Amino acid sequence: MALPELALQFVYARFAWALVLAALVVAAWPAAWRLPRRALAGILGASLLLMALPGEASPAWHLGLAFQYPSALLAALCAVKLFTRWRGAHNAPLMRTPLAAALALSGSLLYLDAFGLLSRGYYYAAFGTGAALLAVLLAGACAWAILRGQATRQSCAILGALLLFSLARLPTGNLCDALLDPLLWAWALASLGAAALRTLLRRPARTAQPSAHELPVLQRTGTEPFSPIKE
Repeated sequence: MALPELALQFVYARFAWALVLAALVVAAWPAAWRLPRRALAGILGASLLLMALPGEASPAWHLGLAFQYPSALLAALCAVKLFTRWRGAHNAPLMRTPLAAALALSGSLLYLDAFGLLSRGYYYAAFGTGAALLAVLLAGACAWAILRGQATRQSCAILGALLLFSLARLPTGNLCDALLDPLLWAWALASLGAAALRTLLRRPARTAQPSAHELPVLQRTGTEPFSPIKE
């Protein structure tokens, strides 16, 4: 089990939290307002300076107490978001349903295991040789998806996170920490909930009464109906 250097973890945490903060600011920027590249660069630069403050003056110090480190995948997705906005694309969702479902399911298994409801040791297994083989398989799948032009941005983010984990063992030397964290899990759950809500709203409303064209049509034959009672 190879762990990253503590100084490298410190630098990674400050840089990753800066990417997350800048991506949040850009995502909250109204789509109707133009965001020049200089403003985008200023947002990223201000985020880097803010996170680089020493000690408790840095928000990264307080965020580290609550969340430790952002996952490499979360940092990569935020970097892709900033790059996409730099190129002028506005409405380009990153958290697609397949990725959100995979992250939500994986996070649920990990947290259930951490709470002792499963007791399978999934997190600790991500330090071993099996995690390295899984990282190689995932990297190959992402490279294949990029070559085919399928989910290019998401595949690039996952591949970047896997490369960072494989080369520098960041953020913690555990594959689970490289691909998932509480913030990313919450983002995946929120995306799935929003997708389900949109699906429900798209369904046509059904009325209790049949429409006019469904009612039976009485055709008159030109003669009055027979009645045995006559006045």
